[in-house]
Amino acid sequence: MKLHGIFPPIATPFNHEGDIYAAKVEHNVTKWNKTGLAGYVVCGSTGESVFLTLEEKLRMFELVAKYAASDKLLLAGTGVESVRETVQLTNLAADMGYKAVMVRTPHYYKNLVNNGAAQALYYRSVADQAKIPLMIYNWPQATGVDIPADTVAALSEHPNIIAIKESSGNIEKVMQMIRETKPGFQVLVGSAPTLAPSFAIGAVGAVLAYANAAPYSTIAIWEAHRQREFDAAMDWQRRIARAAVLVTTKYGIPGLKHAMDLNGYYGGPVRLPLTPVSPSARKEIEEAFADLKG
Repeated sequence: MKLHGIFPPIATPFNHEGDIYAAKVEHNVTKWNKTGLAGYVVCGSTGESVFLTLEEKLRMFELVAKYAASDKLLLAGTGVESVRETVQLTNLAADMGYKAVMVRTPHYYKNLVNNGAAQALYYRSVADQAKIPLMIYNWPQATGVDIPADTVAALSEHPNIIAIKESSGNIEKVMQMIRETKPGFQVLVGSAPTLAPSFAIGAVGAVLAYANAAPYSTIAIWEAHRQREFDAAMDWQRRIARAAVLVTTKYGIPGLKHAMDLNGYYGGPVRLPLTPVSPSARKEIEEAFADLKG
């Protein structure tokens, strides 16, 4: 299975009562279907998955599968703290037509799981029982856990572990994983501010929150890379630099949802305890996205 290209970890649309807004799922997915996005990750971190109930996750899986174009690869975010629940959610997603899952590093009991041995045991245990392939998801800025590159290399030998989404933005670590994992194992990145350099050193795809709001600019970087036009890729990288930082590290999901609203997608409200961006932040985001359309 090739996980090449750009995948948005899609934002979960809520109405003003706080419920999943099914009509806006259809609106966003139908609009994304017209782009060159490779597929969609449903219930990732950008989808506020840590705030969703099991029933809500399954509802999002169902809705996106219903509206996604046939050429879009569907991946489900199924990582939770225990192996048991992760396997359960993974296999439910498989039954709904999802082709692979993205599983974040367990992190709550940091004193016990923040080491390569514990992480390796978790991923092997999930992969042994999963009906579909698994992509490791590493985002140490949020979880406080950074899975070691040599652990990823060892896990790449498992036949049902096919990729990693490395969101740390650490180019050196990305290079090490590309170098040390088995042939065919795929390294994707999750950092829009370092997208073009990551492709240049061998990353094969990206799962980008920023692509919810402005997919065409990230697709332009991917296509420039595919055509070996590094200068063009870096030109686009410079164009998105400010906007990408604003809707990821600075203002996060609330900022991203505002950018989506600006560009004809539905961002809508966030779920508490997240709060909307301030008027000054809204203005900053509006200025940054002025020339970056959806």
